[in-house]
Amino acid sequence: MTTTIPSLTQDLRDFAAARDWAPFHSPKNLAAALSVEAAELLEHFQWLTEEQSRHLPQAKKDEVGAEAADVLLYLLQLCDKLDIDLLESARRKMLVNAEKYPVATARGSSQKHTAD
Repeated sequence: MTTTIPSLTQDLRDFAAARDWAPFHSPKNLAAALSVEAAELLEHFQWLTEEQSRHLPQAKKDEVGAEAADVLLYLLQLCDKLDIDLLESARRKMLVNAEKYPVATARGSSQKHTAD
């Protein structure tokens, strides 16, 4: 079975509705939960070297995958509540980033576009 963003979003709606969680799923609460989950994702990399972070053991990858899924699920719920087309927003952001970071000046550089 292929999962799409609309089908996953509907599954999230159904999951929350079955548990009567709508009163708790305000945009503010979902954004806060998203931030907490992103911090839990980051926790798996705390104190690792760059090299270690690139070569996680499978068990650690599974844990990171579970946290990444939490981030995705809360992000989808937030966008659903605010009627934001996440894919369209991502496409627009990619265009903005392409203008901010043209290949000729950004290639091989980690500097922010506003850095001198």
